[in-house]
Amino acid sequence: MNLREGKIGNEYLIRDIQLEDKIKRRLQMLGLTEGTGVNVLNNKRSGSIIMKVRGTRFAIGKRIAEGILVEEETNG
Repeated sequence: MNLREGKIGNEYLIRDIQLEDKIKRRLQMLGLTEGTGVNVLNNKRSGSIIMKVRGTRFAIGKRIAEGILVEEETNG
């Protein structure tokens, strides 16, 4: 699933980023790397996603969120 499909309050692990290299590198510099935990704080109707990564809040657009593949984090 992609991050755009994420539900508010759930935690996910980043599995892959399928975006153009320039955007992918920028996200990696901000700490969004494979295996990183992401908490979805808000999923707005406009398509933007507000998330928390490594203690920092980020807002990203719909197109970028659709290129970040995640899986639901299991705590057990």
